[in-house]
Amino acid sequence: MDNVSTVRLFTLSGLNETMTFRVTIFSLTLVYYCLILFFNVSLIIIIVLDSNLHEPMYILLCSFCFNALYGTAGFYPKFLIDLQSTSPEISYDACLLQAFIMYSFACSDLSILAVMAYDRYLAICLPLHYHSIMTKKRLSQLISFSWLTPCFILGINIVLTSHLKLCSSHIHRLFCANWIIVKLGCPMNDTSVHNVFAYATIIIYFLHGIFIVWTYMHMIKTCVRSKEDRGRFLQTCVPHLVSLLTFVVTIFFDVMHMRFGSDKLPKHFQNFIAIEFLLFPPFVNPLIYGFKLTKIRNRIEGLIYVKTSK
Repeated sequence: MDNVSTVRLFTLSGLNETMTFRVTIFSLTLVYYCLILFFNVSLIIIIVLDSNLHEPMYILLCSFCFNALYGTAGFYPKFLIDLQSTSPEISYDACLLQAFIMYSFACSDLSILAVMAYDRYLAICLPLHYHSIMTKKRLSQLISFSWLTPCFILGINIVLTSHLKLCSSHIHRLFCANWIIVKLGCPMNDTSVHNVFAYATIIIYFLHGIFIVWTYMHMIKTCVRSKEDRGRFLQTCVPHLVSLLTFVVTIFFDVMHMRFGSDKLPKHFQNFIAIEFLLFPPFVNPLIYGFKLTKIRNRIEGLIYVKTSK
């Protein structure tokens, strides 16, 4: 293919080895996606409708759930359609859009986790200054940062990719990823700028991770001295830690496999690694916060009690 304009359609070959199980996979995926929608939407509605939950921690959790809905919407509907096709395809523009959604969702997740860590740091280490620092304006700025920064960074990466000349239209995955599209480029392409931006993105979000570790070091140091702070830490920070570890493990395996992984691994194992960050965090996070945070758990129990008493 001479240039990018000739590539208008990509074929997705990630499902080639699952032809005989497509009906089963379709059914399980549909149920799983419906559960993700139900859990996240339910948590958002509970937080929005209950004025007692209009606090920074719960508003950030609401943003977290919105981001899960955004990211999964970029994968599951298309995946369900592909399961009904013998030769899954995606247009060039839709592929770039999906790549943007997938990884802006992942980066936003880490940004929101960093903001949540900052919120807990203020609440535990600087409780007397918490409300003067975490104002509505500051909270709005932090939420905007957690959404707009990833969109800006990934937008630049996608724009750079859109200018590449492509020599192949075959994607050996279940969905489009920016680095995979870059690897489809012709040999004469200069991808040095792409590499710089890719590694800059990794460094930026690695710094997010360092910031989270820094906040937890201070919180643990503070909690050692106070039994009350230890209780607050266990109540509000354990869900955050579980969400963080789930995210880091799933995204780490995906990035490492995409960059350095071997194609000799079984295809179903490669697929599992690729979609881990779309499987576990969007499903597990609302359950963890729903069961662990007392105010939300009490609200859910109250709703269940009202319905059963009727």
